Amino acid sequence: MKTVMLAALLCIASPFAYAGGDAGAGAQKSKACAACHGADFDTPVSADIPVLAGQHEDYLARALADYKSGSRKNPVMSGQAAALSAQDIADIAAYFSGLPGKLKVIRLHRLVQ
Repeated sequence: MKTVMLAALLCIASPFAYAGGDAGAGAQKSKACAACHGADFDTPVSADIPVLAGQHEDYLARALADYKSGSRKNPVMSGQAAALSAQDIADIAAYFSGLPGKLKVIRLHRLVQ
């Protein structure tokens, strides 16, 4: 019984714990990214530019925030991220993570026992 109650509580609370971004808004905000990362965000213009389609949302958000803060260095990305708000970053990360792509992302799910 305790397990069922805990599972129910986690299901109810989880949307509040991580709201994520708005993928629809992210689609609009990420148009400039296509110049380097490809129109589908799965075929970058060169091998040193990463594929974004299907990447983990939290990883993408952290990478953009790190470029914005300067803790991650890349002159192009630092310039692109400088003008992004926290909501912009969340929206863009939500959009890219939901796109189909060739990345083989392993998603682990933990079961409550």
